[in-house]
Amino acid sequence: MSDTLLLTVLLRHDQSKNLDEIQARMKAMDWWERFPGEGVEIVSWTVAMGLGQIVTLRLPPALLPRVNVELERSAWGVFRTECY
Repeated sequence: MSDTLLLTVLLRHDQSKNLDEIQARMKAMDWWERFPGEGVEIVSWTVAMGLGQIVTLRLPPALLPRVNVELERSAWGVFRTECY
């Protein structure tokens, strides 16, 4: 079994909110301080116009539930998330 896994997270912006509303919500949820969490490496982070943000993370399998909880806690109301 591998020591780490790669997780790709697609963060689709909530189209009903403008940029100021999105940034205010992210700040209120401490998005930048909380995501992806300690022990998780950001491999890449791409802003794809018209799609959203594509984030690839490297993490030990044991941290997968913590990343999931952080997405639920911090991303909801700002992004629709898809994980691959």
